[in-house]
Amino acid sequence: MASIATSTGSSRKPLRSDALVTIAAVVVAIAVACASAAVRADSKLLPAEQAFRFSARALDDSTLEARFAVTDGYYLYRDKLAFFLDPAVTTLAAPALPHGKVKDDPFFGTVETYRGDVVVRLPLGTSLAGRSVVLVADSQGCADVGVCYPAQRQKITLAVPLAGKGPGAVVDAVPPKKNWFN
Repeated sequence: MASIATSTGSSRKPLRSDALVTIAAVVVAIAVACASAAVRADSKLLPAEQAFRFSARALDDSTLEARFAVTDGYYLYRDKLAFFLDPAVTTLAAPALPHGKVKDDPFFGTVETYRGDVVVRLPLGTSLAGRSVVLVADSQGCADVGVCYPAQRQKITLAVPLAGKGPGAVVDAVPPKKNWFN
């Protein structure tokens, strides 16, 4: 075993194996604590479908309305939003996306982003009165803490009202979970 020399030239007793084990245990405990803190920080991130809640409704027989409720601390990319019907029973006119806030993004450069509520009207190519349609929304967003989510696709089945009957019900892509009291 190696000895530790002091400045006076004398030598000390070699470190005992139980002291080395104790030091190693302390180092491992510190590493585990740091890793646990990182996991706890990451676990506070919401799943994408909760951070960017998607819902929609049919406003009338020829217009759909898509909505994203973006949770505080998160943002959606304007240029990553896309909508289509599955199957393509009619065309969707190009949506007039609202203007977003310009951001210098470390992942995509200068982009427009949305925070809070985003509402997009989607004109249908032809009336689909009385039919059901599946609206598909593609989106991508990030958390302010520097974590970006992969692009996601969400689908909602909507009942299109008959002409003159008013808007249909709002449908959530991921309905809130029911608990014992509701």
